Amino acid sequence: MTSEPLRAVDIHIVDDDADVRDGLAWLFDSRGWQARTWAGGEALLAAARQRQASGDWGLAVVLLDVRMQPLSGPLTFEQLKTLGCPWPVLFLTGHGDVGTAVDAVKNGAWDFLEKPFQDNMLVDRVEQAMQAALHVSQAEREAGRLRHALASLSPREREVLDELLRGHYNKNIAEHLGITARTVEFHRANIFEKMGVESAIELAHKLGRLAPWGEGR
Repeated sequence: MTSEPLRAVDIHIVDDDADVRDGLAWLFDSRGWQARTWAGGEALLAAARQRQASGDWGLAVVLLDVRMQPLSGPLTFEQLKTLGCPWPVLFLTGHGDVGTAVDAVKNGAWDFLEKPFQDNMLVDRVEQAMQAALHVSQAEREAGRLRHALASLSPREREVLDELLRGHYNKNIAEHLGITARTVEFHRANIFEKMGVESAIELAHKLGRLAPWGEGR
């Protein structure tokens, strides 16, 4: 992956130590990446709530210090999770905080980085998180396209789709639905075109990633 897509990913640096914030921001700015700094978890959460309200989280990763007052890094992380924030979170931790950071990773954080940082190691880990953010975004766009395609199917096409996913052949589908095999072929072709697939196997594979895709039908 080229560095160009990474420029679309914001890096949120959350640390109550201004020297740490400024140093990290300078490091990432020197790589051509977008860094935003926050003096505490509450400020980051306010920005996150705005993103949630807009329905567009955008692309970002978070560097979150463990020891902050009044809201610690782990508590900030919990609230981000409650908001449904999809951004990968890397904890910044001192030696005495490693256990806390490891627990956070077990609870869904992306990684933890122990102070003091080695620049190259830090940049590599953050770049991995940025690429993960890009991957998630691409997966979400594909899921959205599939859901839109599903919504565009006619009631009869949905019936044929259900039969296809059960592994039934055109003849069996025609018998079950009381229509001709030729009509089944017509609906099948429309379904494949709308869903952007070339086979029932590919269709099942893609819809499997949407599970439970049938909810709310």
